Amino acid sequence: MAAPESKTLTASCHCGNANFSLTIPKGDLPLKVHVCHCSICRQTHGALCSFHSHVPSGVEPQFIAPSRLEKLTGYAHPYSESTRYFCTNCGCHIGDRSHDDGDWYISISVFDANANEGMWEIGSHAFTNSTRDGGMSELIPQIRGQMIKVWNPQESPASEELPVVPASEDDQLLAQCHCGGVSMTISRPHRDYLVGPAGRKWVHPSDMSKWPALVDVCRDCRLLTGTHAIAWILVPTDHISPSLPEDLLIGSLKSYVSSEGALGSFCGTCGATVFRRHTSQPGIVGIAMGLLRASEGVMASDWACWRMTKLENSDEGMKYDEGFTKGLEKGLVDWRTRKYGNMQDLAVELQDYELWCGH
Repeated sequence: MAAPESKTLTASCHCGNANFSLTIPKGDLPLKVHVCHCSICRQTHGALCSFHSHVPSGVEPQFIAPSRLEKLTGYAHPYSESTRYFCTNCGCHIGDRSHDDGDWYISISVFDANANEGMWEIGSHAFTNSTRDGGMSELIPQIRGQMIKVWNPQESPASEELPVVPASEDDQLLAQCHCGGVSMTISRPHRDYLVGPAGRKWVHPSDMSKWPALVDVCRDCRLLTGTHAIAWILVPTDHISPSLPEDLLIGSLKSYVSSEGALGSFCGTCGATVFRRHTSQPGIVGIAMGLLRASEGVMASDWACWRMTKLENSDEGMKYDEGFTKGLEKGLVDWRTRKYGNMQDLAVELQDYELWCGH
């Protein structure tokens, strides 16, 4: 019997509202993947980067009933070359469709990587100049011992560098999605907060001007953002302006409960993941770091006290894509050594932090 000439891959968002398959000619496999660090991808996903593959011309998502394209939300800004589609219910991005030729640039993160081993090949970090500090390309420079090339076209709207947002007199940091439907500022730890019991839980004594930050590869986050990994900065709600209601709905936000006690929200217009909160720590929210406008770069090193010796929920990441997860684990440790030497990890003593990460 002749071998099949194509391979069918199946994908789904977290809620299953976006459930589809792709049938790829075997001669086109593995599909090349670019990790995009442009400001548009960061601010529409909430993650530090996106994971896209240009599928062969003529190959389109085949939606599995009752799922259909009309159940997704499309977003196209005034100068866009494509429409970005995300789940209207849970916010997961599934890919972009070109306005020019109708080709699809699919998010590979909604497919099961281990079940489809060899189908995808991460080949490049694109538009890293946009990050000012390298962003996630500094954390995942190689996979399975193979270096990932860095690609920065000289002229492209997507390669614009991170806009500098000067600090105000009271030193606040802007977080804003791409369409501007969600916008807020974060303040430094207040003096009265630092001396109270909450401050001792959520601010590490090594640097009391910063908030804890982490990189997470849990299944929920992957299928809510459409990216392999997301970075969160954990901030008390009373250090965020405007004030957040209990349901986290400000501006154009929509909410989604991904598991018992876990509430997330995303922009209903552009699809950016914005908040994540667990009922065990109601006064703390994770803010998606792809939305931050720190002048020093997307890693917000002047604001973030990074967890560097542990990748959060790495066991789930291993089940999804072992090669990527191992590369990211090693990259985190190597980045820590380059940036901070052998100093103690900045977030290893916070018990409530550990509980939040178990979301």
